[in-house]
Amino acid sequence: MSERLPEADFERTSRLREALRSADFTADGLLDLLGGPAYAALARSETVPALRATREAEPLPTLVRLFLLQQSVPYDQARAALPLDDVLDGGWLVRAETEPGRAGAAESVRATVDVRPYSGPEGQDWWIVADLGCAVAGAGGVGSAPGGLGGDVVLGVGGASTTLAGITVRRPAARALDIGTGSGLQALHAAQHAGHVTATDVNPRALAFARLTLMLSGAPEAEFRQGPLFEPVADAEPYDLIVSNPPFVISPRARLTYRDGGMDGDDLCRTLVDGAAGRLAQGGYCQLLANWEHREGEDWHERLRSWVPRGCDAWIVQREVQDVTQYAELWLRDAGDHRAGDAAYAARYGEWLDEFERRGTTAVGFGWITLRKSGAADPAVLVEEWPHPVEQPLGEEIVQHFQRHDFLRATDDAALLGCHFQLADGVVQEQVGMPGAEDPEHVVLRQHRGMRRATKVDTVGAGFAGVCDGSLPAWRILDAIAQLVGEDPVLLRDRTPRAIRLLVEQGFLLPVEAREDGTAGE
Repeated sequence: MSERLPEADFERTSRLREALRSADFTADGLLDLLGGPAYAALARSETVPALRATREAEPLPTLVRLFLLQQSVPYDQARAALPLDDVLDGGWLVRAETEPGRAGAAESVRATVDVRPYSGPEGQDWWIVADLGCAVAGAGGVGSAPGGLGGDVVLGVGGASTTLAGITVRRPAARALDIGTGSGLQALHAAQHAGHVTATDVNPRALAFARLTLMLSGAPEAEFRQGPLFEPVADAEPYDLIVSNPPFVISPRARLTYRDGGMDGDDLCRTLVDGAAGRLAQGGYCQLLANWEHREGEDWHERLRSWVPRGCDAWIVQREVQDVTQYAELWLRDAGDHRAGDAAYAARYGEWLDEFERRGTTAVGFGWITLRKSGAADPAVLVEEWPHPVEQPLGEEIVQHFQRHDFLRATDDAALLGCHFQLADGVVQEQVGMPGAEDPEHVVLRQHRGMRRATKVDTVGAGFAGVCDGSLPAWRILDAIAQLVGEDPVLLRDRTPRAIRLLVEQGFLLPVEAREDGTAGE
């Protein structure tokens, strides 16, 4: 039997929050106490280094042992760190059972939930509440988590959830929706910039945990609704922001609520994308993480392009792709199936491969999907693979991506040559060639910000980008380059817009507005 969850009592939870902050049970406090290696190991669910670093009977080590390492601590140590009556009565701690043969041993307490410090985007001290042993999904698998929760276990902070938080648009929003909220991380972020936040989940335990996460972190109250996908908000007004870290795993059968969507293949992610258009306000964004199938005989780019609903622009980025054996092994470990014995493991592995073979699936992609409800008759849809490092947070870059596409869609080639452009911050030029050669083999423009793209350009493209400071229209720059290289300026103007469009689309050049004095302003 699983233990009851802590009560979402405002006064008690506020006193607990102040005790955690007073003891410096924060992301920065943990790093100072544990040191870099032990802190990083804890993020991988490896606890031995942290145990060695928390031997002192001080409040911060006590809280680490209680809430992160699942250790019982003496009653008096817990009282020195926490409002003990509050956390016992509220269900955050319970009295630990005395070990057999230890008559007269000092009374001790243990935590009922994992409480993990988390740093907000502006340095806020937040805490994410999840099931014990499930702060992150590790190689040990959730199958080894205590409590006998089975498929309803609720995870805390993991790499996927922090990735989604990092790419989400953080502009002010009237209404935001978090689908599949889990322990509430996305709703917690959204509560900082949205006037009203709704969080949904099929798992009532997840809703309870999300409520605790927001309350313990001192966030504005959200609305919580139970149910799948868009069903809980069928009667709601449209949203300016929809986010989801859904149960996207493509599995032969649904076993774990937090990861298995219960639909065939990647139908759950496709359904989410398709349904978003009807729930978004004009100009609103839907951002989610997803898995998608690579099927034999199909172009995965075109397959994902077909998902995009009418009236929406889209930017879909594949960050990783795994063959079906790698994918099956990853999620078998996640569920702890590698601990079930050789025969059981082989049988479950076979189930995954049988399902992929039946569906013609050769690999599975993972990435980000961003929709923007533009209402455009000719929507801008970009589906690309980008496995390289990016600069997080990326939300503002995503806004600018769509703004650049709006500009390109509204500007024909003739108008483009009359525009002023500015080289984006963090762009450098690299020349590649043999040592000692008089001329480079090619020139590369490289971004050190945002997506950190690199693109090859010719001499004209490099010269054009290098001169763009917003002061001159494109045609004047091209005419000057034509004189330098001895080319007909009319022909140069005719062949250059396509290259300019690519540099704008990828964020190397930014359009700026010209002022009356002939210069340009931001």
